Amino acid sequence: MLAATNPTEEHVHSTFASRYVRAPVPRFKMPEKSIPKDAAYQVIHDELMLDGNPRLNLASFVTTWMEPECDKLMMAAINKNYVDMDEYPVTTELQNRCVNMIANLFHAPVGEEETAVGVGTVGSSEAIMLAGLAFKRRWQHKRKTEGKPTDNPNIVTGANVQVCWEKFARYFEVELKEVKLKEGYYVMDPEQAVELVDENTICVAAILGSTLTGEFEDVKTLNDLLMKKNEETGWGTPIHVDAASGGFIAPFLYPDLEWDFRLPLVKSINVSGHKYGLVYAGVGWVVWRNKEDLPDDLVFHINYLGSDQPTFTLNFSKGVPLVAFSLKDSSKHTVFEIAENLRRFGWILPAYTMPANAQHVAVLRAVIREDFSHGLAKRLVAHIEQVLKEMDGLPSRLQHKKTERETQEEVFRYWKRLVDRKRAGVC
Repeated sequence: MLAATNPTEEHVHSTFASRYVRAPVPRFKMPEKSIPKDAAYQVIHDELMLDGNPRLNLASFVTTWMEPECDKLMMAAINKNYVDMDEYPVTTELQNRCVNMIANLFHAPVGEEETAVGVGTVGSSEAIMLAGLAFKRRWQHKRKTEGKPTDNPNIVTGANVQVCWEKFARYFEVELKEVKLKEGYYVMDPEQAVELVDENTICVAAILGSTLTGEFEDVKTLNDLLMKKNEETGWGTPIHVDAASGGFIAPFLYPDLEWDFRLPLVKSINVSGHKYGLVYAGVGWVVWRNKEDLPDDLVFHINYLGSDQPTFTLNFSKGVPLVAFSLKDSSKHTVFEIAENLRRFGWILPAYTMPANAQHVAVLRAVIREDFSHGLAKRLVAHIEQVLKEMDGLPSRLQHKKTERETQEEVFRYWKRLVDRKRAGVC
């Protein structure tokens, strides 16, 4: 939706391109006449200069640099519609090989002659939607077989989950049961999660790399507790692991950590290629343990070079390289003010309050990506120290203890400014 604009804002005024463009270019309508391609390029290029610097955007997990050879491969294939499997069979084969590599990395029980069950997506949001649909459909099949109602499915997560889980619950009519967090423990408590499980629970979702703190949730303890409950009740409640951030970290840094298909109740895992998979946005993956975990009635079968080609798409003690920190004393200044002041140096660090039951804790977060060098780290620390020194020299903006309403209003204003600046995002 476009906001109301002044008449003077209805045109884009060129600077250098004015050598080729004699009149302003309409901002919201197709122009009556064409302009030279180099002028159009210059107009758009000049506007994009006002965007933030991706290398200094420590709010984002998304990869911002790749090797030149990768850029060449992408440009060579950019005109291919890879979902057209009949026309681009090699591209499809490459995707299938990637699925098998990831399935083996996550210890899926795939035999030598077997093909792993999984699919490439545009990101973990789509991957989570697909995994959630599979869990819901399997639960419905089981309930119908038992002659029981199928109208009240629910899913159990921590309050620290990504918003895409809330979207899944709302879009596909599944009740979201959240385990509340507490100060000092900002991930889902396995015991509390299992307590919320009932016969209508389609799955419990665990996070490997919380967006808030980078912590891994204890998937093994969750698996062990849930197995005991399943033995007592016969419900057979499974686990999904949202490894969007940690899926390409844990296998390499913590190979002995059991969080994946080594645990019998883990039936599906999603991971983002464009995060610590070190590729540009947007690519994600979802892998299932076995064929039985992806109901066949969700899979469309197309004829692919004379053979059947299934397709299914929609188009923490340890943690990920993330640093979350807060002020020891927020009586004089807040992390929101620090985040705002760092922007003048080009840095983008999100400041936010923790979820339910820990809202009084406000933190700054920096995502450490491959392109974040030691030199950039030293510069960031220097700028934080400079901002703190400058703020300490200013009169306190907090002459009294803020009420809960005032704190909420400050948080709202900060996020409104952040959203107003944001163009688009990829999960």
